[in-house]
Amino acid sequence: MEVMTAETAAEFIDHAPRALRSHLVLILAVLVLGLAAGWVSNLLVGRGKKMSWAQLLTIGIAGSFVGGLLGSLIFGDGFAIRPSGLIGSIVGATLVLLGVRAISKRPVR
Repeated sequence: MEVMTAETAAEFIDHAPRALRSHLVLILAVLVLGLAAGWVSNLLVGRGKKMSWAQLLTIGIAGSFVGGLLGSLIFGDGFAIRPSGLIGSIVGATLVLLGVRAISKRPVR
């Protein structure tokens, strides 16, 4: 099995169909924006508590779904991508992070 290097990855992307490239960019954007939303929500709620990148990414992506769902329910504009989506993602990630913290603080019976 051959290991993919930066050169072979660039060659793959250059020869990939346009639809595949747009899907790769979309996946990368979701990951970056999810990480950003998780990081900002941790700054707002975290109060200095350290979280791993994986935890921030998970909180951010879950928050993006929550924020997008709440936004579409409140404003009724469907699931269109809007510039305000990052704000909804941060709000959703903050809600998810608060929920996770509330559940994790409960004593086990």
